[in-house]
Amino acid sequence: MSDALDPDSDGGRVYRALVGHPRSAADALTDRTGLSGAAVRVALDRLAAEGSIVTADQTGRTWEALPPAQVVDAVLHRDALRHADLRCAGAELERLYHFARTEEGCYGALEVVEDTARLLAAVRQLQQAARHRVRVIDMPPYVGSAEHYLRQEVLQRERMAAGVGYRTVYYEAAFADPVVGPNMARMIEAGEQARTLAELPMKLVIGDDDLAIVTLDADHRPGVVALLIRPSGLLRALSNVFEILWKLAVPVSAAGTAAQIDGRDRRILSLMASGATDDAIARRLGLGRRTVVRRVAALQAGLGATTRFQAGVQAARRGWL
Repeated sequence: MSDALDPDSDGGRVYRALVGHPRSAADALTDRTGLSGAAVRVALDRLAAEGSIVTADQTGRTWEALPPAQVVDAVLHRDALRHADLRCAGAELERLYHFARTEEGCYGALEVVEDTARLLAAVRQLQQAARHRVRVIDMPPYVGSAEHYLRQEVLQRERMAAGVGYRTVYYEAAFADPVVGPNMARMIEAGEQARTLAELPMKLVIGDDDLAIVTLDADHRPGVVALLIRPSGLLRALSNVFEILWKLAVPVSAAGTAAQIDGRDRRILSLMASGATDDAIARRLGLGRRTVVRRVAALQAGLGATTRFQAGVQAARRGWL
């Protein structure tokens, strides 16, 4: 959903202020929303980027909201495009499903790997060959020894130091996993961008746009089966799936993987998750509105969340609520 249409987000507050007060400057929006000047500027940039507001004069100092109906239509159009991408990805994966289960099937971009050592070597080679980015959906099944995962951490640090960006979507229970949780914290601290999502469709790693590896449980025996996919419609479909999941997932901050909160912030988060406004939270807890606004902004930043809803989801996932 667009920030402009989320009444509890910073963007939603700024957009609503502009709807009621056309041609407003950032300072006036700070007074009307109770947000900090920095938060208003970030919200303005985000709203402008998504096409919800425009500058109202040549100086760029005042802003005007586009009509809400136009903003809603744009959001619906973007959602329709995402759904179309998912349908295309699903159709390509359906074809792959049948090719992989038919002895006579042949898909030139696909190679099936059933040997674990060869799979691990392929994942390592994918990262070593990547020049720009590695995208990962991290979830079970896990294969390899503890020593393998230590080597993987070393390799990822080396590749990130060489300028390769890593983005990983972790499964929701990753925080509680005794191996994955600490690994996630270390990699985020080293520079990995990470998000979490409750349900993930597959275990996936993509190196640039050159190679994707999907790891699946073997259907009728112990172990795993890996699918190596080279440039093709299928690889593009998998890339689209990753990007859609990335947009849906909740950001994870480096500090947030181990941080805890005090009782007051926990009560604020609980009320946020229930849909309470800043004014309602202030009345309920006997706090000043500006204090609540500052704490809400700090909690969202600490949780790596851009909206109150994301903050509530992230806090619940970490056992804070």
